[in-house]
Amino acid sequence: MSKNDDVRYCHRFSYILIKFMLFSYACTWWLIGGFILGIGIYAEVERQSYKTLEGAFLAPAIILIVLGIIMFIISLIGVLGSLRDNITLLKVFMYALVVCLILQLTGGILALAFHHQTKEFINDNTRKGIVNYYDDLDFKNILDYIQKKFKCCGGKDYTDWKVNMYHNCSAPGPLACGVPYTCCITTQPTEVANTLCGYEALQKERLDLTQDIYTRGCTDAFILWVKDNLKIIAGVLLGILIPQFFGVIVTLLYITRVEDAKREWDNRVRLVDSATNGRPVKRHNRVSKWYKCMPDYD
Repeated sequence: MSKNDDVRYCHRFSYILIKFMLFSYACTWWLIGGFILGIGIYAEVERQSYKTLEGAFLAPAIILIVLGIIMFIISLIGVLGSLRDNITLLKVFMYALVVCLILQLTGGILALAFHHQTKEFINDNTRKGIVNYYDDLDFKNILDYIQKKFKCCGGKDYTDWKVNMYHNCSAPGPLACGVPYTCCITTQPTEVANTLCGYEALQKERLDLTQDIYTRGCTDAFILWVKDNLKIIAGVLLGILIPQFFGVIVTLLYITRVEDAKREWDNRVRLVDSATNGRPVKRHNRVSKWYKCMPDYD
């Protein structure tokens, strides 16, 4: 046997390179998942201390926790699988990435195919959030930012604010029949809007409000923004999907390398057994158990 044939498979460049790539990939997402999970837990503790909205869909902290747990567990499986060369863990990691890709693509296709239902779903949940606008600080901050960023008011339109107990026309106080100041039109980026600029806006006709508040809904405003920024949206989507696809390819390549190594050493075991005629062979220490590509004998 030549000197090159005598070199262990796990010392070959392709094996080491792919192993390092997969471990770095899984470890990076594992740390990101842990970071997201930590932020979600902190936000949820703060949310509970203020007794804010309990709806999971409207609670960003819950979404972060779920996302963080999924990323943390899947990435941890990848880290352990790449370290131990465990075929089962590697396949679980690869299939989990494939499932995530399929779910995301399916969700996007369904959202486009049933865009009217998707639009109504967003509007309905936005109205649910508006009901508890002053009780849920997370939702309040998000909606305020969206209304200022996209120059809109409410989900479907500004009349959504009728469902809020403070802005309903039957409510007492200065907020009755009004909308939040984040719906108000400002001429300068640094201009501070009058907090009562939307006073009694819900009693007026849409045409009478064009100089005072934004009357279009945030759902339509966001859809228009997406249509005007398709390149940015495409870049973001590719930035989300390509790393996952890359993980699937690298994991598949690594599985083939480990399986080739396992077959190679199985063949060598049979050769050693036939050469020694059943005599005991020298065993390695426990380190060899960590890598299936390392032989269990000399």
